[in-house]
Amino acid sequence: MKKKLLAICLAGLMGLAALTGCSRAAKEESMPAETVQETTAEAAVEETSGIKVIENAGEDNDKTISVRIVDKNNPALPGRVPEKVRGIYISGPMAGSPGLFQDILDDMENTEINTVVIDLKNDEGRITCNIDSPIIAEIGACKNYVQDIEALIKTLKDRGLYVIARVVAFRDPYLAEKKPEWSLHTADGKLYRDKQGMAWVDPYCKEVWDYLMEVGTIAKEVGFDEVQFDYIRFSTDTTMKNVVYDEERTQGRSKTDVITEFCQYAYENLASQGLFVSADVFGTIIGSDIDANAVGQIYTDMAKHLDYICPMVYPSHYGPGNFGLEYPDKQPYETILGAMKKSKTVLDKAADEDDHIHNQAIVRPWLQDFTASYLGEGKYISYGYEEVQQQIQAVLDAGYDEWMLWSAANRYHLHPAEEAAAE
Repeated sequence: MKKKLLAICLAGLMGLAALTGCSRAAKEESMPAETVQETTAEAAVEETSGIKVIENAGEDNDKTISVRIVDKNNPALPGRVPEKVRGIYISGPMAGSPGLFQDILDDMENTEINTVVIDLKNDEGRITCNIDSPIIAEIGACKNYVQDIEALIKTLKDRGLYVIARVVAFRDPYLAEKKPEWSLHTADGKLYRDKQGMAWVDPYCKEVWDYLMEVGTIAKEVGFDEVQFDYIRFSTDTTMKNVVYDEERTQGRSKTDVITEFCQYAYENLASQGLFVSADVFGTIIGSDIDANAVGQIYTDMAKHLDYICPMVYPSHYGPGNFGLEYPDKQPYETILGAMKKSKTVLDKAADEDDHIHNQAIVRPWLQDFTASYLGEGKYISYGYEEVQQQIQAVLDAGYDEWMLWSAANRYHLHPAEEAAAE
């Protein structure tokens, strides 16, 4: 059985005060500081830049504790080497189609792209390759799009690429059907489904958290550099008003409480294994209490517990009037510039109010490389090379230097690096 991993933050180098975690996890798994200090004398201790790993700790010598040292010398990324990401998304079926994926890789040559974000757990809740895990095998979650994920990742890394595992979190119709006791329900006892018929697992359910940590651990084992959680939120459908929550699970916590706690839990368990941890969030939650409370995502709180926070600032996601623009989708540069400046303002204000005690995740936005014709005539434009470059330039002009392109169809408009630099 895998050892449980528990990580903690240490403000400065004054010593270990206590193990921390999300409130429920802390009650179940944490030890008093005195216990940690007593066990570390006999435990094997390995220290790297900004992180101390203590093996064979705990009463039964069955815990590996990763102590994150946070100070001016170790600000955010302990023991790991970050990459300035310029990436694209790749679906499971595309990753498992050697010829088609090779065409994309060839198109990436001599461009700025240095990263691929590959579905490991997709929107249907399926694991996109065969992996060795009892709980995943129990429910038959694997759908073998990629025949040999380790070989694929090695090939990508041989090309100098940084490889991120996309893990869809709480919208998981497959897990919800297989484990209904872990899922959201309506008053009549039926599984909750959104307007697309998708069932959701319960973000308050600790078993769901641990299932996602299992997927994250597998990501590390097969060679991914980072785990990026998507749908780390509640459904936005108005039908959510019909959901009845289990009070024993919620324990008086709000949606925003539990999503922030999950971020902390994920970071504690996965960063200590050497993975970077990131999360996708709605761009519209930045500075909006209404949107944030609806989905459970508070931008500034989540940023305290992640390496990277990835706002989906697609121009098509903003309604008429946002940033003073009639139709934001038709003005990609202005929309992205407005969204990213708002991000900077909100995070800077939070840091000042927090007296800069907590670190903040690096902001790495998702940009739009698709045409949103569903917006209706006169409200959108076709997106191609020019519109993609305008968005990238807006990110740079706002003071950020990382970005990723989203196309569900994996069709990208990539400029050669020298042309992009010239523009």
